[in-house]
Amino acid sequence: MVENYGLNDIVQMKKEHPCEKRSRNFKIVRMGVDIKIKCEACGNVIMLERPVFERKCKKIIKKAEETDDQGADL
Repeated sequence: MVENYGLNDIVQMKKEHPCEKRSRNFKIVRMGVDIKIKCEACGNVIMLERPVFERKCKKIIKKAEETDDQGADL
């Protein structure tokens, strides 16, 4: 089970997406009761319930960089 995942993280799922490129890498695009993930190869979006996502997710490939407003130029 994967923990500490967040919005815009790249995760690897246990099974491949059935698109032409057979990618296992997905980007988290929405979080709530359900989690929406986007295939990195074809761009197809899939919505999963949180317990199902946690069971099917293998690992976090890349964490999204957190933005903070201290360095922003206005």
